[in-house]
This record gives sequence, C-alpha cells and structure tokens, in this order.
Amino acid sequence: MLDLADPREWPSLATAPAGAAALYAHVDARLAAQASRSADAEDGHIDAALMHAITARDGYALAALLEAAPSAAAHRHLARRLAEVERTALRAGTLAVALFAIPVVIVAARESEGDPVELPGTLASPHAVADLLREHDALRGNVQFALSPAIAGPESLDVARLPSLIAHAHAALDGAAIEPLALCPQPVRVEGTAEGAHLRFVVGSALCGPDAEPFEAREEPWSMALARALSRALVVPGVTVLALPRPPQRLTSALASGRLAQRDVALQLFIGNALRRLRSRVGEPIVVLSAHRAPDAPGGGELRIALSSPFAPREAQGFRYPLQRYERVPDAVASIATLLADCRVADVRMVAAVLPDRDAATGVLRFGQPQEAAPADALR
Repeated sequence: MLDLADPREWPSLATAPAGAAALYAHVDARLAAQASRSADAEDGHIDAALMHAITARDGYALAALLEAAPSAAAHRHLARRLAEVERTALRAGTLAVALFAIPVVIVAARESEGDPVELPGTLASPHAVADLLREHDALRGNVQFALSPAIAGPESLDVARLPSLIAHAHAALDGAAIEPLALCPQPVRVEGTAEGAHLRFVVGSALCGPDAEPFEAREEPWSMALARALSRALVVPGVTVLALPRPPQRLTSALASGRLAQRDVALQLFIGNALRRLRSRVGEPIVVLSAHRAPDAPGGGELRIALSSPFAPREAQGFRYPLQRYERVPDAVASIATLLADCRVADVRMVAAVLPDRDAATGVLRFGQPQEAAPADALR
C-alpha cells in the first residue's frame, strides 16, 4: 500500500439533502456490521431509499444521495447497492430486463494538422454488431437483446438518468419484447495529431430470467472482433481510430468501469509519449506523484504526475489524474506505480503533503517538484 494524502473534500451531513443523514447512518452501520444479519438489515434500509428515488423517477434526488456521500467508503457501498437495486427494479414475475452497456475507449488522432473532425455518433448497423455479439456468445448464451444505434456519452448513463432508463425498460417487460433504449448520439471530436482517449458506450437491452446474470467482467475472444468492427465503423478519412471495448456490464457498473478505463488509457498514452520524448533527448526522467486540491476535479481533489529531468527543466510534462468519488487513493497510486514499473521508470518520488491547485505567484497549474518529494519507497 502506497501512502499519499487524499486531496478530496467530503460533504458534511449538515449540507446533505433532506433524508440523506438517515441513509448515511445506515451506510456507516453497514460498513461497521460484524454479523451478516445486521449487514443484511442495513442493506435493506439502503436499498429501500434508493428504490424510492427510482420508482419516483427522481433522478436528481438519486444523484444527490451519491454526490453527498461523506466518504469514499460510503460512496463505494452506495454504488454497490445501487447496482443491485438497478437489477431488482428490472424484474417482473418470470421475466427481467438487463440494461447493459459496453464501455468503449476510442483512441483517435488526425494524421495531419487541420480543422477538427467528428467521428460518427451512431452505429450504421447496430443489428450487425448485435449479431457479432451473439455469434461470440458475449452475453453468456442470451440472444434476446437489442442495441441502441446511438454511440452514447457518459452523460447518457449518469445516475440522474437511471430512473428514466429503467422506466423505459419496463415497457419491454409489459410486452415481452425488447426495444433499444432511445439515447442521444455523442460524436467524438478529434482536434489534433496527438492521440486522445474518448469514452463512449454501446448500450443494449436484454430479455432474461429474473435471476439470470448474462454478464461477466472479463475479456473474451469476442472483444477483438468487436474492436475491429467498431474501429471500421468509426473511421473517417485523415483520422486514425482504435476502439477498445470492455466487457458488457449493467449500467451503473459500466459507467464506473468505463471512466476508469478511459483514464488508464489516457495515462498510458501520456506516459508512453513523455518517456519517448525525454529518453531520446535527455535520458531517464524523474517522476513525481502528488495530490492537489482542484476545484474543477470530482470531489475537489486529484492526483498529478510530473515527468522531468534536471538537464532539461523546460521539457517537463504533467498529467492530471482524476479520482472517482468511490476510489481509494492507495489503489489509484498502486495502479500508477504498476504502469511506471512496467515502463521501467526507476526514479519515482511522491510528495506527502496535499499541494494547491496553482502556483500562488504565477497562477500556473501546480505539479510536484523533485526537490519537494521523497522516494516512493520512503512513503510506504
């Protein structure tokens, strides 16, 4: 476990939405519960509060409950329970609808400088993509599903949208027929020759048994076939495109894993490019990890990664690493450290204190400096 301060600021119960204090009390009791009976009872109270917001179609209240969580542990448990409530809300007798999304990280860049280009925001043939998934048994034998033609952005699957998506899916239960969700397409805007990582989702609805779980959180042979199909569907002249799909998951889980996947790919692109540049010019870099207050970051704080060399200070490069609200800082730092180790970076340092967002004198975005950091091993 690597020790780096948590830069996020957590809401106080005094500012929580109405009725939230009682919910968070149940979350605290659940996290502290030793006996399974007590844990189940607390989860029952939590599930009831979340289900109330869903059945009332109050997406803003549902989102507010998660946003006002007083800690990462509380947010993480609420997200776990919401995933279960999502599943429960889509059952009706002997049938259920499983709403799912395939997170797709799209790596794209222009081949030469020019005006911005948009990649398609819809699938020209969603039926062909669905047939590919059926052929490769992507939903564990389930073949009764339909895909939305829209290539959706994260906003389409946000927690605030979940009640309306579930309500739409109930129409399929009433008629025992599957219809794709009506979602807004979100094209990818490609602005330069530097590769960027963009998050989109292929979204579907599956008809299944009430206790069925047609999704597995692991890569399968179909992922390569889907990657090729999506890359071909998205390509436009003058732009290189690589689509990296992840396994299908229920909506709540897909949104969380998709955001992590996008961040991981963006970091890999940054580290790879920065290392090639520095190693070709000045040799091995110094990498500094630091935590920062950041008013524009989720939760008001984030990690930052700086690569530099004392031989070429002007060549320093930095990456902003957003923390999801449910995420533990040691897990995030361990993920960064693993990538750096895989890239054979030897000199990794960390700043123990939480740093400000910007330099007080210049107003420039602040990154950790080698002289204020200690070797990573010293902070274990």
